[in-house]
Amino acid sequence: MEPSLTPFALATVLGAVALMGFAIQRGGTCTVAAVEEILRQRSTRRLRAMGEAALWVAGGLALAQALGWTRAMPAPQPPGLHTVLGAVLLGLGAWINGACVFGAIARLGSGQWAQAAVPAGFFLGCLGIQVLGAAPAVQPSAQSGGLPQAPLAAAFVLFAAWRLVRGLRGGGGRSLAARVWAPHAATAVIGLTFLLSWLMAGAWAYTDLLAALARRMAAQPALPLALLAALLGGALLGGWTAGRLRSEWPTPAQWARSLVGGALMAAGSLLIPGSNDALVLVGLPLFHPHAWLAFTVMCLSIAAAMRLAAGLRAPAARRGWQ
Repeated sequence: MEPSLTPFALATVLGAVALMGFAIQRGGTCTVAAVEEILRQRSTRRLRAMGEAALWVAGGLALAQALGWTRAMPAPQPPGLHTVLGAVLLGLGAWINGACVFGAIARLGSGQWAQAAVPAGFFLGCLGIQVLGAAPAVQPSAQSGGLPQAPLAAAFVLFAAWRLVRGLRGGGGRSLAARVWAPHAATAVIGLTFLLSWLMAGAWAYTDLLAALARRMAAQPALPLALLAALLGGALLGGWTAGRLRSEWPTPAQWARSLVGGALMAAGSLLIPGSNDALVLVGLPLFHPHAWLAFTVMCLSIAAAMRLAAGLRAPAARRGWQ
């Protein structure tokens, strides 16, 4: 993040992050839900929507650079066994919790308070690894080669125009609100609001903020905490305005699952490095190989865990009928 922001820039960034939280909640954005949709419905709608969020960020960055709005890009990390292991832990943590770090924000906005243990578990996981001295060495961010500006910027303008026209014409009898917060439209809002905050304040992801706070590397702790509050506030507003905000007080087992899931996702994100929010909104748009590998392995790990759990439940269910 930038070391300092003007009051106007700070208000704009916080507003963009709050809208991002609103869109995450209203669009039901979650990698676990996307994988479950593939397995149960043979549909890739949610997964394609998440990919589209990355596309909006990539195209927007290329357009901004073509217009002279330059910014240092995070450097890619070398992929390896640590990337695969981290992605497996990331997927298992998301499966245990029942939602990834995106989904945790969406569910919090619906009043599922057990999901509050996810950022807490993520922070404690990062802190524990730091205390144990087991945190892997991570290359510092640096200026990378950037994106192919002119062709990608031109393609992005055409894509954005096509999406806008299609959105206006393809109502299918649905209300405007239903069209705006469908997965594809919601993830477009996520991508654009994230892009705006990135251009104004630097690359960030809320899990990166938690990790930086755990490592005491945040130059201004008040800014990461304000961004987290804006993200959660936007999600809660999204749930309230949609009539989904229903308090669900968790059982101790639910608290434990979310806490353990958050801690596992923290361990995985430190190995990769990057959690799935950073992978989708930073690594994939910048075409970083380690991000594409990690996100793919994460999705496969979630699918494998779901398949294994379903296979173990089936014999138990049959025995229950006997």
